[in-house]
Amino acid sequence: MATTLRSIRGVVPLLDRILVQRMKAEAKTASGLYIPEKNVEKLSEAKVLAVGPGALDKDGKRIIPSVAPGDKVLIPPFGGSTVKIGDEDYLLFRDSEILAKLTDEM
Repeated sequence: MATTLRSIRGVVPLLDRILVQRMKAEAKTASGLYIPEKNVEKLSEAKVLAVGPGALDKDGKRIIPSVAPGDKVLIPPFGGSTVKIGDEDYLLFRDSEILAKLTDEM
C-alpha cells in the first residue's frame, strides 16, 4: 500500500534517520548547450531536510546525528528508502550511511 503525502512537513524521521533531497545535476554545459534529461547523471550530493533525534546506545544514551537540516552531504549512489511526496522523490538514510558533510571551504 503506497502512501503519497501532500507536504514534506508530514515526514518526521525517527531515531538516526535523515531525510534528504538529491540535488539536481546541471542540465546545461559550460558552453551553454542543454543536455537531455535522460543523459544527466544523478549527483551524489543532497540537502538535508529533516533529522531524527538520534539512536540510543546500549546504555540508553542518545547519540546525536552528525548532520543538521540545511547541510549539504554526500550520499551513496544506491540505497536509502525512497519517499514520494507529490511529484518529488526524497530519500531516508541512517546517519551512518551518510558518506560526508560538504562545506563551502572547497
